[in-house]
Amino acid sequence: MSARTISMLAAFAAAMLTSAVAAAQISDDVVKIGVLTDMNGPASTPTGQGSVTAAQMAVDDFGGTVAGKPITVVVGDHQLKPDIGAAIARRWYDTEQVDLIVDVPVSAVGLAVQNVANEKHRLFITHSTGTADFHGKFCSPYAMQWVFDTHALAVGTAQAVVKRGGDTWFFITDDYAFGHSLERDASAVITANGGKVLGSVRTPLATPDLSSFVLQAQASKAKIIGIAAGPPNNMNEIKTGSEFGVFKGGQQMAALLALITDIHSLGLQAAQGLLLTTSFYWDMDDKTREWSKRYFAKMNRMPTMWQAGVYSSVMHYLEAIKAIGTDDPLKVAAKMRETPIEDFFARNGRLRQDNLMVHDLMLVQVKSPEESRYPWDYYKILATIPGDAAFGPPDPACSLVKQ
Repeated sequence: MSARTISMLAAFAAAMLTSAVAAAQISDDVVKIGVLTDMNGPASTPTGQGSVTAAQMAVDDFGGTVAGKPITVVVGDHQLKPDIGAAIARRWYDTEQVDLIVDVPVSAVGLAVQNVANEKHRLFITHSTGTADFHGKFCSPYAMQWVFDTHALAVGTAQAVVKRGGDTWFFITDDYAFGHSLERDASAVITANGGKVLGSVRTPLATPDLSSFVLQAQASKAKIIGIAAGPPNNMNEIKTGSEFGVFKGGQQMAALLALITDIHSLGLQAAQGLLLTTSFYWDMDDKTREWSKRYFAKMNRMPTMWQAGVYSSVMHYLEAIKAIGTDDPLKVAAKMRETPIEDFFARNGRLRQDNLMVHDLMLVQVKSPEESRYPWDYYKILATIPGDAAFGPPDPACSLVKQ
């Protein structure tokens, strides 16, 4: 046998061995992604089945396998309860060998799941948990925040409104970690830009009657009533404010978090003129429209930024596994941080050392019924907010941040 033939056979054997080792590094011979969400409650429209669909679209578009192993998607309903969310996460990680959990609306549940991910040394990417503490004092090498945080929304909306003359504020705030964080960050931006916060009132999640809270805000005489809330309270407060004559009385409402499904439910007649900040708008350009129309064909509604973010993060996760040949959590996370994120969802995206995905945001204004030209044509894009300006520097309270 010639030296050339021996060399070729050795190279072939080495390649086969490398391939086998890589394949063996996929735990349990399957990459399993769990979508932990609210399937039937008040957060189910902006997350729920839409998030499941987005994750499955990513798996299908990737080809259904990675590093020679199948990719599967499982679904859990945490019912907006931290104890249920933590129990499902623990079962998934321990006995069902889930490699990655995604979505997880409301901050209290997200933080509970993050604790389990830390304990089990498995990955978790949140899309609909906005508290900035997630990548601040509670940051984790196993948990990533992909779509937004309260600081970014505050910079986008509060700063813009103050600069337009809305310099006195009163907050109607959801009484849980997300709402508190949103009010705190917005208040800091308002005062830093010369505005004043006159007060706030706290509302339980999914409160059926918001009349007394809106009346307190109205009585404050603040120029701006800040809605530091997520669904369903946020849109109910705007609707109640409209019914009580808030707008006719000269006050304005600014939604620090509003999703396109909220606007669709409320209607342009009631929502027109509302300012908000978003990570994603389906009608921004050709790339966003192409993906969103495929999503619409499955769901019969346009995606929220949370649902689009699920697809983006799952694809980035799978690309990292493909590149390094293993689903080892910390190695995958390192590769995800190493690789820029530029897709239909994110512009100028990067996963920072604190595991926050920094990317450009948009300040938008809700169109009037007369301005809307076709279904779901709801936003005017007023400005692009660079990611570094929106999200700010890493929080030194995060143990992952190099001092």
